[in-house]
Amino acid sequence: MSVERAERGESAGEPGESHKERVDRELGELLQGLRVAVTGVQVLFAFLLTLPFQSGFPKVDTVGRWLFFISLMSSALASVLFITPAAQHRLFFRTGLKERMLRRANELGVAGAILLLIAMTSAVALVAETVINNWQAAFFGAVVALTGGWFWLLQPIVDLYRTRGSTSEE
Repeated sequence: MSVERAERGESAGEPGESHKERVDRELGELLQGLRVAVTGVQVLFAFLLTLPFQSGFPKVDTVGRWLFFISLMSSALASVLFITPAAQHRLFFRTGLKERMLRRANELGVAGAILLLIAMTSAVALVAETVINNWQAAFFGAVVALTGGWFWLLQPIVDLYRTRGSTSEE
């Protein structure tokens, strides 16, 4: 793969694979990955939707209610972002815009992952704040945020940076 193509975010594809075949394959891979994320965020979202109707919810303090609302909104928005590529795929069917949709779906997937991480962090902090107390809630929420932030975002960015650095030096 040329350095120029790598800098533009393009891949060489599989051997013998046409541009159209590569875009089709990459779109299928992306949609499959989003299906995994959608399931997780929808389970969290469904749980959060039922929480205010539980008998113990009135005992949740102001901090807990804010954590709940942050988690609810983040999971709702993450659901929207993760589902958008499938909805747009139907609208863009046979329009020749598949590659544009693929790039957009990738961006939506990254934004959805960030929102899912916020939802998970605030949900863990809510439970910890309700069961234990505030400082432990901050600690356990931070553990989730840092772990997800590293594995989902920072580690791949570091790998991309290292790969591009070693490619341009060759």
